[in-house]
Amino acid sequence: MDQLSAPVPARPVILCLSEAGLALARRLATRLDADIHGHAVRCPQAPHHFGKARAHIADLFCSGRPIIGVCAAGILIRAVAPHLKHKSTDAPVIAVAESGRFVVPLIGGHHGAITLARQISDQLNADLALTTAGDGRWHLSLDEPPRGWRLANAAAAQRVMPQLLAGDGAFINGDCLDGLKDWFSHIPRGGAVSLTVTRRQQTPAENELVYCPQDVMLGVGCARGCPADELIDLVMRELTRADINAAAIAGVFSVDLKADEPALQALAAMLAVPLRVFGRDALAAQTPRLQNPSEAVQEEIGIPGVAEAAALAAAGDSGVLIHPKAKSGQATMALALAAAPCDIPMLPGRKPGRVMLVGIGPGQSAWRTPEASQMVLGADELVGYDLYIDLLGAVAAHIPRRDFKLGEEEARCRYALEAAATGKDVAVICSGDAGIYAMGALVYELLDRSQEAGGVSDAARRVAVVSAPGISALQAAAARSGAILGHDFCAISLSDLLTPWEQIEKRIHAAGAGDFVVAFYNPVSQRRRTQLATAREILMRYRGGDVPVILASNLGRPEERILYRSLETLDIDEVDMLTTVMVGSRSSRQLDLGRGTAVYTPRGYARHLDAHDGAEEASS
Repeated sequence: MDQLSAPVPARPVILCLSEAGLALARRLATRLDADIHGHAVRCPQAPHHFGKARAHIADLFCSGRPIIGVCAAGILIRAVAPHLKHKSTDAPVIAVAESGRFVVPLIGGHHGAITLARQISDQLNADLALTTAGDGRWHLSLDEPPRGWRLANAAAAQRVMPQLLAGDGAFINGDCLDGLKDWFSHIPRGGAVSLTVTRRQQTPAENELVYCPQDVMLGVGCARGCPADELIDLVMRELTRADINAAAIAGVFSVDLKADEPALQALAAMLAVPLRVFGRDALAAQTPRLQNPSEAVQEEIGIPGVAEAAALAAAGDSGVLIHPKAKSGQATMALALAAAPCDIPMLPGRKPGRVMLVGIGPGQSAWRTPEASQMVLGADELVGYDLYIDLLGAVAAHIPRRDFKLGEEEARCRYALEAAATGKDVAVICSGDAGIYAMGALVYELLDRSQEAGGVSDAARRVAVVSAPGISALQAAAARSGAILGHDFCAISLSDLLTPWEQIEKRIHAAGAGDFVVAFYNPVSQRRRTQLATAREILMRYRGGDVPVILASNLGRPEERILYRSLETLDIDEVDMLTTVMVGSRSSRQLDLGRGTAVYTPRGYARHLDAHDGAEEASS
């Protein structure tokens, strides 16, 4: 899990395949704060549409969105089965009968599915089918405590819950028990297991589960480049001195100048909590409450302290400092106690902000990686060329978007970085792979310049940049047409908007001299009609006109088209802006089989095959 942002519960999708299912979905949507996705033909009145149900369900599941299917359970199971990983991470999947009489949590029972299924059954007055013994007997999942609470030894739940089922009840105690009394109300009392509710450090027994209120705010500060191990060691040592369980920490808090500090991010990841930052004005407002103001910090960043101020700002006006500033050579930490356990997604402060470079492939959702889908789902805003965002379809219809036209590449990257600097997680949507003729390089180019030299603000330079690889056009074209990239290849963009044509022409000559398979991107546009013809003539000088050429467009979409030509017969009028042109090397071969045509480039196995054939002839 990426700890640069909080694990925010995803917005559920109610999926319907009929008018009756749509009517039921409308009854549930408002109560559950859910989106409705309907089959385009059978539910034309639905707010969002899909075509193929199984592919759409799989895409939603891989994106991490809870799915409530008003349909047969079998459809849901077959769609998600190939993508199941672990019960602690799989998104909730719930089947609801069209009659509204039955609700069945299928997947993610202890990852929110049972809680969501209870809400649905209460709304519909339906029968809830639960197959987990604890939920059926006690109306709760011991490994899924209420929001604001955390099970410190979650891995032990699988061992302890059967002991409770087979025994005479639980011994429930702890100095924070009042907060969970109602939640434990249906559990019989006895001595089979122990359920302890505390924020103090405690080593659990074999038959014990320890629950902690997440009401402790950890404020930290550090010098630039502070080793992560130093900060983590400081925090863990001081937690022991303060007798505070690490599971009681709600978040790590600091000043926004440290939003990009690797040590802070590593600490948050180790504790599995969000990292939040405050502006200097917000921390300066805590000055009267500080126990250990620092003149050195005041001189360096203009405020008298970071660790205590950040902890107090996070705890709120009614919060109290429970562990004053402690420090190591390059780091400081402090703890403040909030008035009540925190709803983690609603923590104060802001996220450090991320720019997520998302390559969605040529467009087909099945070619999109789960990582890319998860980044899209986790985005606060989508940024990109409107066609590329549209390709995401209903999966991302609920996410705010900022569309840019072709030619506005710099504007979209600059906007994404500056928006991320305000605490947003911004997904820059690119076709293919974001690092191949897309926005990845431009984002880093802006980060590589000062604001005075045309770059971005200092705040934008502190945002994290992460990238999800996508299937590039050259990969998709090669896969659809055989194995033309079986040996050495290169890619050349024929657009001279940013690169002088003389430079492009030199590269084409180099590719010809080196006998590389060549993938031409941006082969033509409305105003550029001559460059591809020139490239063809150059390559013919080196490899003749008989080498195979592939024209691939709209790959992975309903309008997909693959044409097989030779260099000599290549017609520029058959190529448009959405076409990738693949030119074979001298050794590339076109193979016409009964089931279709394929182009491949041998890698050199022929001499081994010939040697094997010669050996067989000799032996005969």
